[in-house]
Amino acid sequence: MTISFDGLPSHWDTTRLDWVATVNARIGWKALTAAEYQDSGYAFLSTPNIKGREIDFTNVNYISDFRYRESPELQLAEGDVLLTKDGFTLGTVNVVRHLPRPATVNGSIAVLRSFGIHPRFLYYVIASSVIQGHIWSVKDGMDVLHLFQRDIKKFPIPLPPREEQRRIADFLDAETARIDNLVAARKRHVGLLCERWESVIHHELTRGGVEEVELRRLGVAVTTGPFGTAFNASEYRDGGIPMVNPLHIKGGRITPDRHHAVSPSTAARLSRHQLRAGDLVVGRKGDLGRAALVDDDQDGWVCGSDCIAVHPSSMLRPQFLAQVLRSQYVREQLLARSLAATMPSLSEGNLLSLRIPNFTLEQQDAATARLAVAHGWHDRAVAAMARQLKLLAERRQALITAAVTGQFDVSTASGRNVTDGVTV
Repeated sequence: MTISFDGLPSHWDTTRLDWVATVNARIGWKALTAAEYQDSGYAFLSTPNIKGREIDFTNVNYISDFRYRESPELQLAEGDVLLTKDGFTLGTVNVVRHLPRPATVNGSIAVLRSFGIHPRFLYYVIASSVIQGHIWSVKDGMDVLHLFQRDIKKFPIPLPPREEQRRIADFLDAETARIDNLVAARKRHVGLLCERWESVIHHELTRGGVEEVELRRLGVAVTTGPFGTAFNASEYRDGGIPMVNPLHIKGGRITPDRHHAVSPSTAARLSRHQLRAGDLVVGRKGDLGRAALVDDDQDGWVCGSDCIAVHPSSMLRPQFLAQVLRSQYVREQLLARSLAATMPSLSEGNLLSLRIPNFTLEQQDAATARLAVAHGWHDRAVAAMARQLKLLAERRQALITAAVTGQFDVSTASGRNVTDGVTV
């Protein structure tokens, strides 16, 4: 697919990436394996290291002197632009602004070294919507996305005079830093909102000094989803009866995936694992404390192998138990009972030994009502922050694209309109 930059200023030129920069990358790393990583040595960057505003040279793997020197074209220098060419983070880009230690990159990253263009201007061109869209149009692969070097070399590049490139890069450095600071402030605000919500739940569950009892003493029953020979992944059917696993539990709700479903006959065979309205489904691996209440229209869905279905007794209100199971108050107990350190997991016994306040039904109803009001306020506040974060990301991207395509003169623009309507 060929793209062009239309409407560029008349004194700008256009070129190809390989006419202004070298492109070096490789598939794999000459049989390098994780077993060769060292406690110290030469920094070996991967995609997570280049995803932030600044490249992370600290949380890295290290390789030997021999491995570093066998590929001199990938030994990093200040001004190198790093572009992810493999995987679902395809197109992630950053620029080496400083080099605190000798470093190189793994096989998922291409190194673009400019010789006819300002490095930071090149970075912003690659980050623009024009090139990012082009990357996804020429990508190859289905399960593992890939960008070929031949396609990278053909990237079209707008080319203003060198001094103008520098001014654009300086402008974007300053203005994107302002936006990024706003983003960081909003994320801190979201964190504070979540802390406040947890304090509200903790207050509700500890008010009155009510005795705590184990779930099993409250008549709760549990059923782990089918595993082993009981169910095989080949039995999934598009558009059938949803099977619920932890990835389908988001924000206290079940969000089904049409690709993770089973036929009615399979659901009937797995009837003991079918969920009923008023049940709760809890993730038993990974992010413990992920739980959701089963609604009326989800009755009959199937509990997946990585979940446990919780069946409340007449002594517990399902809505109350749902709030409790999603709280930090309970999450800490779940982690303490976890069966593994690296990938936390739960058993039925550990879940049933969970201790919660032995509230009467009337106390549960009252606590649930108060928590519903508080959670409504929390959700609205978090949603407002999410909208502002989305707006900031869009405006940041629009600013970069407009600047590198000459849609305004950065020498006379403040760029401050990009944050109109968003305050710290």
